[in-house]
Amino acid sequence: MNMDYYEIGQRIRKTRKLRGLSQEKLAEMVGISTTHMSHIETANTKMSLSTFAEIAFALEVRTDELLYGNKPRNPDISITYIAELLDDCTIQQIRIIEDIVKTVKETLNRNL
Repeated sequence: MNMDYYEIGQRIRKTRKLRGLSQEKLAEMVGISTTHMSHIETANTKMSLSTFAEIAFALEVRTDELLYGNKPRNPDISITYIAELLDDCTIQQIRIIEDIVKTVKETLNRNL
C-alpha cells in the first residue's frame, strides 16, 4: 500500500488548526523546525516514523486517523484498540462499560 503523504500532511494541518496550534507551536512540541513542519504538511518531505508518532501525540490523535482519515477501520484494529483502552480498567469499570455498550447496541438495533 502506498502512502499518500499529501493527504497525511493535510490531515495533520487540519487537526493542528482544529487544536488551535500554529505550525510554529506544533513544530516546537515535536522538536522539529517550522520549515520541516511546513514541508510535512505540503508533502515536500517525508517524515520519519518517530516524527510522525510525535506529531500524533502532540495533536492527541491516533496515528491511523492521520494515515487514513475517517475511512472505516479494519474490525481487528478496532477490537485491539478497545482492548487497549480497557487494559487498565478495574473490573467494576469494565462491567459498567459493558453495560453501556450493550445498551447502545440494543438502541442501535432498534433504530437502524
